[in-house]
Amino acid sequence: MYQDILFSQTNGIARITLNRPSVLNALSPNLIAELTDATQKVALDDSVKVLIVTGTGRAWSAGVDLKALNESIQGGHFSNFEVMEMGKAFIETLQAMPQVTIAQVNGHCYTGATELMLAFDLVYAAHEAQIGDTHAKWGIAPKWGMTQRLAQKVGLMKAMELSFTTLPVSGQEAERIGLVNKAVPLAELESTVNQVAERIKGNSAQTIAAMKQLYYYGAHQGLAQGLQHEWQADFKITDREEFLRNFEKNK
Repeated sequence: MYQDILFSQTNGIARITLNRPSVLNALSPNLIAELTDATQKVALDDSVKVLIVTGTGRAWSAGVDLKALNESIQGGHFSNFEVMEMGKAFIETLQAMPQVTIAQVNGHCYTGATELMLAFDLVYAAHEAQIGDTHAKWGIAPKWGMTQRLAQKVGLMKAMELSFTTLPVSGQEAERIGLVNKAVPLAELESTVNQVAERIKGNSAQTIAAMKQLYYYGAHQGLAQGLQHEWQADFKITDREEFLRNFEKNK
């Protein structure tokens, strides 16, 4: 079905693997379109509780494939605006979907790919990963949230240092500065992410979806509005009724 990604789904966990290893999984227009399409379909699937996105080979993704983008524009298939819109739609889907999204950053992750990574709910990286923002190196202004989300994660001064110097950080350093949740040796990365996904699956999916919406509302609107929204929000949560009944019986 897809050319540039691999998709699998089992036992409530969906997995997307960026699959252009010969070019470090660079984000071609087609890959972005397929990634967006697959994610939007997962968002509508109530049987999926967690979405994991990783990469084949040495990279999560090296960022936007400027060569492929130029070829698509010259061939009349995509415009730069359409590609930017697809990436924006992918990010908006990630943050609006009820499922928990996890970036499993196995290797190199630069620029546009780092912007996508920043939009995931959780990020786990290999010690060996290299994560950076090279927009300034190529003379390209960010459009997918780098200047806002990076500062939220690591603080304004550190974000500006990363963007202005264009120097990447290792997975270990990314954990230290709060850019990722946790870094582990590459050989342990998949099992670590799977353990997290299984732990999430055991909890109330409806409560997690509600809390995800509240977290992002507060992150976007600020503390005062976030507190008011949390107080006023009314979520119908029914997927723990049996658990609560059993709890009452066993008290």
